[in-house]
Amino acid sequence: MPYVAPVEEYKFIFDHIVDLEQVIAMPKFAEATPDMRDAILIEAGKLCTDIIAPLQRNGDLDPAVLENGKVRTSKGFAEGYEAIAEGGWIGMAASPENGGMGLPFSIATAVNEMMAAGCLSLQLNPLMSQGQIEALEHHASDEIKDLYLPKLISGEWSGTMNLTEPGAGSDVGALVSKAVPNGDGTYAVSGQKIFITWGDNDFTENVCHLVLARLPDGPAGTKGISLFMVPRHIPDEDGVPGVANTLKVVSLEHKLGLHGSPTAVMEYDGATGWLVGTEHGGMKAMFTMMNNARVGVGGQGIGVSEGAYQQALAYAMDRKQGKTIIDHADVRRMLATMKSETFAARSIMLACAVALDMATATSDADWVARAAFLTPIAKSFGTDVGNEMAALGVQVHGGMGFIEETGAAQWGRDARVTTIYEGTNGIQAMDLVARKMMDGGETAFRLLEEIEQAAEGARGRLPNMATALWDAAESLREATEWLVEQDDLENRFAGAVPYQRAFARVLGGYYHLRAAIAEGKEGPRTRLARFYIKRIMPEYAALLVHAREGATDLMALTPEDLSTQ
Repeated sequence: MPYVAPVEEYKFIFDHIVDLEQVIAMPKFAEATPDMRDAILIEAGKLCTDIIAPLQRNGDLDPAVLENGKVRTSKGFAEGYEAIAEGGWIGMAASPENGGMGLPFSIATAVNEMMAAGCLSLQLNPLMSQGQIEALEHHASDEIKDLYLPKLISGEWSGTMNLTEPGAGSDVGALVSKAVPNGDGTYAVSGQKIFITWGDNDFTENVCHLVLARLPDGPAGTKGISLFMVPRHIPDEDGVPGVANTLKVVSLEHKLGLHGSPTAVMEYDGATGWLVGTEHGGMKAMFTMMNNARVGVGGQGIGVSEGAYQQALAYAMDRKQGKTIIDHADVRRMLATMKSETFAARSIMLACAVALDMATATSDADWVARAAFLTPIAKSFGTDVGNEMAALGVQVHGGMGFIEETGAAQWGRDARVTTIYEGTNGIQAMDLVARKMMDGGETAFRLLEEIEQAAEGARGRLPNMATALWDAAESLREATEWLVEQDDLENRFAGAVPYQRAFARVLGGYYHLRAAIAEGKEGPRTRLARFYIKRIMPEYAALLVHAREGATDLMALTPEDLSTQ
């Protein structure tokens, strides 16, 4: 069974779970009416089902390669990209001033997830461009905006982000790439960058690299980093790509998955670049790009989960072992887990996207705080679910899942990196319990209060589920109070990942309860909510025991204790 975009599921979540109506009620998004939203989702669904999804196996079996210094992309990718660009899907959330649709980020997030489920290797290309568009809109000079944004939004050009170096991964401040003023407003950018997603391709006129580098007077650490636009070909004043810049793709990485997405080692040798933002303000500009990209990466994990689930469900309904295997209790358990986890992760992601839209539209401090708080959870839980559900998909297939020809294993190989890039899930968790709790946990407590009120309101019709959710939220509240009391951040960091997971578990229960309430009767959503709340959500209790244990016993383990010798 091929992938079919779950358009009705997005509509349900927007209408009943995350309240998109409050977003489109804002003057900024007034044109995004419910009818327009539905039309966009339907058209995007057709694109992803009919054009993008058939490319999934091509990317794996016919990977991108570097030939004579040029990247040759997978069969069909150029045509797939053209369909994405011509449909205007790259500029969904971009400003109409430069040719974008000006849609809420929430709707763009749903469409991006569909694309990821269709073919994650290809979807990575427009996602990178979208991040670059956002960074330029917020930080670039008018001259750069006028030249680059229309081309990026139309898809004629594509964009990348260049952070990582051989000696500077998560510790970005250790980078050694340099930028020297040329005296004419441009800079000579030199250095090597690694892990550059879609560092080159053979279907866009130009590839525009945003590169972090240090000016001669830049202080050590992240405070001395600046951001530069360094195009593959230097455009003239009319936007026509001209002379080749002094940069090249040194090699493409040999990866576990995502074979259709060329991940490049890039070399800059005095390449001509233009400053984006202020001197030494590179990290601020780059984080504009990265924060929303983290939600997008969470969506990539969810897209993988959806694709793996659809394939596993089709197999289980067809495969017989005495009886059709979907009628075996353990297979039923795995499929219910896949479906309920995907719903939970998707709801968290879209709730975060709605918060980001409301923060943009209102500048309200509470919305800003909620968006910031939900971002690491959305990224981490979405990508964890992608990996875990891809593994379950293989298990549903049994021995055939281990055979490459079925394509079941590709989901797991493609998803594996999502927990690593855009900030590892461990770093996301540390951010959650430290920076995102600098308000003394106020944002977390507001969210928990909302959950408890919903549980209280559901006690009449759904008493067992409502009570279980209320108890979970109260336990999470107590753990949050303990966390914010810890002055030693090591005590928070030691349990950050289980705390982050526990919060996602409770949010998942909350959104499943809301789905059951919206259904209004005993039906598939209520039965799925009962499965999640009674069987999966209780994991929060063990996770919170871990979260509150502190760092003493963990850090007492020495390197010698962990040695295999």
